[in-house]
Amino acid sequence: MLEDYHRLMNLAGYQDVITKDADTGLKINISWHFFFPGSSTTPWQLDGVIRAMKRDGYSPDLIHGCHNRTVVIDAHLGERENKQINVTDAHGLRNIHLYEGEEWIHVRDAVGDLVDDFICLNDVYPDGFRIPKRFIGENIIHLPTIKTHIFTTTTGAMKNAFGGLLNEHRHWTHPVIHETLVDLLSIQKKIHPGVFAVMDGTFVGDGPGPRCMIPHIKNVLLASADQVAIDAVAAKLMGMDPLKDLKFVRLAHEKGLGCGDPREIEIVGDVDAADENWNFVGPFKKMTFASRMQHKIYWGPLKKPIEWSLKTVLAPWAYMASVVYHDSFWYPTHQKIIRDIVTSEWGRLFNNWDELAIDPEELHAKGWEAVGDAPLKLKQDSLSLFFKSLKILGTCMKEAPEFSAKRRARESAKASS
Repeated sequence: MLEDYHRLMNLAGYQDVITKDADTGLKINISWHFFFPGSSTTPWQLDGVIRAMKRDGYSPDLIHGCHNRTVVIDAHLGERENKQINVTDAHGLRNIHLYEGEEWIHVRDAVGDLVDDFICLNDVYPDGFRIPKRFIGENIIHLPTIKTHIFTTTTGAMKNAFGGLLNEHRHWTHPVIHETLVDLLSIQKKIHPGVFAVMDGTFVGDGPGPRCMIPHIKNVLLASADQVAIDAVAAKLMGMDPLKDLKFVRLAHEKGLGCGDPREIEIVGDVDAADENWNFVGPFKKMTFASRMQHKIYWGPLKKPIEWSLKTVLAPWAYMASVVYHDSFWYPTHQKIIRDIVTSEWGRLFNNWDELAIDPEELHAKGWEAVGDAPLKLKQDSLSLFFKSLKILGTCMKEAPEFSAKRRARESAKASS
């Protein structure tokens, strides 16, 4: 695995894109704070990328883990439950949470007249929005997994920028989510000297992702400097036509931000793997109760009577409903769907990760000869998860943009006076 990640990244020419003299953020994906196969950046994905960079002469002093915050996801719990913090700590890297102590600046101050070319963000945010100041002049490597998504059909490299680049009220963009991803890619190409993506497909997810999925083991790794191309290839593997089925890929392709046509994308490495078709059912045929309601609110009959509330102080009702449904109900009651994964080599590697840890300075280690016998275990205690979700609900309320933005404004005004 570790040797494969090094080969993968170099086959995709990452050293031609990611400069060694600039800080590089590894944009870690946490789609669920609880571990669920296919949902979030895997520890071996993060470990493989870090080791490859160190082996190729990148200074660990210029590499850091990078997290965003979502009101329904606890990033600190997520990095522990998904064993990502174990990896960054082992390598001695900085671990940056963008919403904690980082300065955010107005997007026009960051990208200038590029703002005038946005497809939709000027309509969503008439007064503009803010992005992390530290991103300007910094490389970014996205670390998504191959999975479906109830809003964007699939999610990958382009969607991984969503949480990190938009500050408050990200949910306002959901009705125009495809156009939003294209605008965000144009921002990335402006502010980052290098943009790269490494996508893990050891575990992949089908169904109403990015959380309530049916996970599979596919043993495919993808990497590219073209964020549109890597998402297109991932979609093709899932059995979709990226230009037809993924509006954000088609729009980005038409705007010249990357190549979304698989016929025009050069595949190197395991070229036979690129011809696989997993025949995913996709996110819309077997939606959960929560995903059906979300679609009705943003694009269906509930849009007019309910969506307005998501732009007011009433919005936290939606965050609370999401946490209760996903954490307290769905997670403990649907674990039978991963019964074949818990005893797999990947399930055992995850479960035994700390005991099997390879010295972070053994940069030529190829991987693991053995992954232990103990199978993967997920938390099944509904009552325990319920109480944990109550704590997360408290964080939701505290950090809800409808409240936190006003709190920060008061604190800023107080500091100025």
